Amino acid sequence: MSSPAASSAPTQATGAWQPDVLGADYQQRTLPLGPDPDGEGDAFATLVRYTPVDQPVATSAVLFVHGFTDYFFQEHLAAHLAAQGFAFYALDLRKCGRSTRDGQTPHFVTDLALYDVELNRSLRIIREETGLPVLVMGHSTGGLVTSLWLNRLQATGGARAQGITGLVLNSPWFDLQGPSYYRNPVSTALLQGIGRLSAMAQLPLGKISTYGDSLHRTASGEWDYNLDWKPLTGFPIHAGWLRAIRRGHLRVHRGLDIGVPALVLRSKLTRFMSKYGPAADVADVVLDVKQIQRWSGCLGERTNIVPIEGARHDVFLSSEKPRTQAFTELDSWLEWLATSPEAGA
Repeated sequence: MSSPAASSAPTQATGAWQPDVLGADYQQRTLPLGPDPDGEGDAFATLVRYTPVDQPVATSAVLFVHGFTDYFFQEHLAAHLAAQGFAFYALDLRKCGRSTRDGQTPHFVTDLALYDVELNRSLRIIREETGLPVLVMGHSTGGLVTSLWLNRLQATGGARAQGITGLVLNSPWFDLQGPSYYRNPVSTALLQGIGRLSAMAQLPLGKISTYGDSLHRTASGEWDYNLDWKPLTGFPIHAGWLRAIRRGHLRVHRGLDIGVPALVLRSKLTRFMSKYGPAADVADVVLDVKQIQRWSGCLGERTNIVPIEGARHDVFLSSEKPRTQAFTELDSWLEWLATSPEAGA
């Protein structure tokens, strides 16, 4: 299964729905965000919606948020949720995918709370267009971003007051993977200092394409996507961005209150590999699934955590059998959510 490759040139149109790179069933709307607080010109985000001619009448809406070195291209996810009665929307965050502008550092922010601007605006657009309750979905870094956003919504009445009914997390990034000394107080303080004083410093982490090779059809995978927006080796890591991520992690570890039930899908196994091999197709080669399991309990509301045998980091980009299981688990949880008094928005 594959998605059509996208053009690398982002649209500059703003304020109205325009044709999207994914084809006739998709439209995009550019959201101007004003001057970038990190000094890289004007910032933009891009909201995408799925509008097939034969779409069933929607009873809910969904807002999907991608991860790091990522953007929305998962057409099969949109089609599946539309068949379940969801009006599907996805957000390419500032400096990511469709929202990339010349002279900007891909995915770079020094505070994850900056994303609240495009998240709030997207939620408002979806509610105004559909009048429907909204399910939020986040993958990897997008899972961290959306969890922190829902927690901050508590200051304005909470997620339910905004029409949000639930949160689905696909391998959320809740801690720094790797040896334990990466996470000790000394290393954390050092990173915080470097990130504050030299935000654009590029960390010497090397280039590993294991995950990209397992996904993209030009390597060993079955998926097609824009390698300018999602390169096989990932984008460089900058100290200021990683500082923002670690601050987000530590906030999760202190406990959140997202205000709605959550479903967390993850692989059953982690395998960190420097080169692609068949084992990369049946495990999470990006994050430590034990960390996902540990910290998902900090979301503050009823949370179901489901390991998927043989899943990749993005469980919905897994091979057919685990991908089918992931959709089955999602559908079962959505059925529960639709009838649960805990999810009333």
